[in-house]
Amino acid sequence: MSRSSRFLGFGHHAPARKVENPEIETRLGLEPGWIEQRTGIRSRFWATDEDTLSGLAAHAGDMALANAGINRGDIGLLLLATSTPDHLLPPSAPLVAHQLGLGRAGAVDLTGACAGFIYALMFADGFTRLHGKAALVIAANILSRRINPAERASAVLFADAAGAVVISPCEESDRGILGAAVASDGSRYGLIQIPAGGSNTPFHGGLDLEQTRMTIADGREVFAKAVEMMSRCSQDALCAARMQSQDIDRFVPHQANIRIFDAVGRYIGIADGAVVKTIAEYGNSSAATIPLSLSLSHRAQPFRPGEKILLAAAGAGLSGGALVVGI
Repeated sequence: MSRSSRFLGFGHHAPARKVENPEIETRLGLEPGWIEQRTGIRSRFWATDEDTLSGLAAHAGDMALANAGINRGDIGLLLLATSTPDHLLPPSAPLVAHQLGLGRAGAVDLTGACAGFIYALMFADGFTRLHGKAALVIAANILSRRINPAERASAVLFADAAGAVVISPCEESDRGILGAAVASDGSRYGLIQIPAGGSNTPFHGGLDLEQTRMTIADGREVFAKAVEMMSRCSQDALCAARMQSQDIDRFVPHQANIRIFDAVGRYIGIADGAVVKTIAEYGNSSAATIPLSLSLSHRAQPFRPGEKILLAAAGAGLSGGALVVGI
């Protein structure tokens, strides 16, 4: 077994179509500035008819692999965190692995909603430590095709994007995942959901179209529960790493809503200047926001050896988690 894993490369991709707030505000009859004031979002990217989930994921993965400078045959596992696969069956990950030329690497989808990347990275870290092989973790979503255009709560938030990281075996104990915490609250299972499409309510003729769209039952409760879960998991992950908030160089939260992650940062004592924020331009692409933000942050200011990064997310399920990572 390897002692740890480390980040080797980063990648991201967004569709070509950029949607500014006025387009949505006009359609919903909202006052100019309403969306940014309440969410921190100024624009987001939405897929065109030609875009596919596997295509977005492959673009981000290709960038991460090139950034890592790794032989593609050395990748032992691809994990794809997504809530919007190309099809309900088969999973999209094997197709992405094929498109990337990963040979016979293992490949599987994970449906962890907004927390999907946290879980995927944690699982990939375990694989890399156990087997001594590199792994590619991609999170990607096309949420614009699941938005209910008549529901303001979801219509203003969601976006399409992909982010990716390559991790590799490492013998330095101060690198890789230093502390982790995960949590769930199934009593709030229906707060964020797409009602139809699973085995409980399968697609069939005459189905109400709104049942195939995302719905948020209570935005205020989602806000409160997300802040609570992300804060608690962040504190637990820091405790597991035997670190304090002052030891964190960059905090990369799920970009759900600027008010949510600002509240989490204040609660756990993270300086505002240490919070990585990409929501203004890219919106909320669920699980993809954290690896997208990692890649954009690395491009703007490359990570230095020894940096400590805190990742945190919470979303539908409810499901959440946090990781302290050493670069």
